[in-house]
Amino acid sequence: MKTLLLLALAAPLAAHIGSPDIFFEGDAGPYKLLVTIRPPQVIPGVAEIEIRSLAGDVSQIHIVPLRLTAAPQLAPVPDLARPSKDDPQYYTGSLWLMATGSWKVRVDVDGARGKASLAVPVPAISTRMLGMQTAIGAVLIPLGLLLAFGLIALVGAAIREGQLAPGLAPDPARVRRSQVVMAGSAVVIAVILWAGNAWWSAEAAGYSRIVYKPIGLKANVENSNQLRLELREPGWLDRRDDDLLPDHNHLMHLYVIHTPEMDRVWHLHPELAGDGTFRQSLPTMPAGRYALYGDIVHGSGLGETVTTQIDLPAIQGVELKGDDAASGPLPVQSNYNPVVSELPEGYRMIWERGEGAIHARRPYQFRFRITDEHGGAPADIELYMGMLGHAAFVATDGSVFAHVHPSGSVPMAALGLAARGMAQSANPHAQHMHVAGGLPAEVSFPYGFPKPGAYRIFVQMKQGGRILTGAFTTTVEN
Repeated sequence: MKTLLLLALAAPLAAHIGSPDIFFEGDAGPYKLLVTIRPPQVIPGVAEIEIRSLAGDVSQIHIVPLRLTAAPQLAPVPDLARPSKDDPQYYTGSLWLMATGSWKVRVDVDGARGKASLAVPVPAISTRMLGMQTAIGAVLIPLGLLLAFGLIALVGAAIREGQLAPGLAPDPARVRRSQVVMAGSAVVIAVILWAGNAWWSAEAAGYSRIVYKPIGLKANVENSNQLRLELREPGWLDRRDDDLLPDHNHLMHLYVIHTPEMDRVWHLHPELAGDGTFRQSLPTMPAGRYALYGDIVHGSGLGETVTTQIDLPAIQGVELKGDDAASGPLPVQSNYNPVVSELPEGYRMIWERGEGAIHARRPYQFRFRITDEHGGAPADIELYMGMLGHAAFVATDGSVFAHVHPSGSVPMAALGLAARGMAQSANPHAQHMHVAGGLPAEVSFPYGFPKPGAYRIFVQMKQGGRILTGAFTTTVEN
């Protein structure tokens, strides 16, 4: 069966679609920190760092950039993060990222309980080329032309009148000689300007080769219900598509979302086949158009989300097993309770949203809890792929997609690489392994929306051997 391949909804930005900022909540020894990193759009560039200490006994925080997977390296002198005058538990700083690749920001904390550190992976990727601002060009171009013509006029005046006594008019020979020299000067200046423009164009072309190019994704269905996914490397730097690391024991985490309604979502885990493609036996699915978002992590620690769209007929599929999950139809009407998502057998997922509007480019803790048919907390909550839950934040127009864990938006495989040689646990799931009295029926996710608009939030938790999916709709303001 042939399928219609459509263009991706939006260009990927490193580990997510349209959501480049990094959010991480973790422990630096005894200190719990919420770290937000806003990477630069061009490299070399400055990353903005925001750190909130969730304890009041931190006295000082330093930050330093390091290569993620490099051998022992000479670190620059750490920068001192500045505490806020209004909130002493909130610190800010900025760091230069000088080369393209996978980096980490090491956060060194000093406080009443001693010194400790943690490291947060950061992809340093140029996502665009910055052109000259129109206003600056409107000023600089006329000034440049004025300088060029002024120089030509000065040369002509020097030849024509430089050796004349005051009050004498230049003779015709001097005038002709000055005109010849002015013409020659104009040619020399034009050549200099042309050479400068050629050099600048060559530099820009060289830089364009390092601007991020996402891996393409080709999808089609074979044998009525076998989804085949092929990664297509466009040739960006030395990146490979065969060096993937398992993340939560899977090489790919694939979200399949029914569009434009976003009323059905599947969280699948295609397996790598011998021909280098990923394959997945599809469950039963209604006909329609679907957006595909596949999370992968390279051996360098760079996380990416590959994406495409596909039109499918009705699929008579197989029962899902293991970590694969399906849900739907999910409510999308505007008149349903926006903070409650109904689950099977009278269970409910509740978004502890709080009061007030949600604004773009601000970090939040998104909290959700499950209640049983009696309104109580179920006692049989289980870890889902080593964590209390997984969430996907998706813009309704498809321009934003972010797969977020309770620790944040950092891929767990990259976090494991960043933790090597540090006191923080190299096992990103360690904080969930031992919980006295069983696991709580609630989960939180640190995240910030990149821009205003309408969003869907899909939250998955595991209870009694089944994976439950809650769906919420919200509007984000400036």
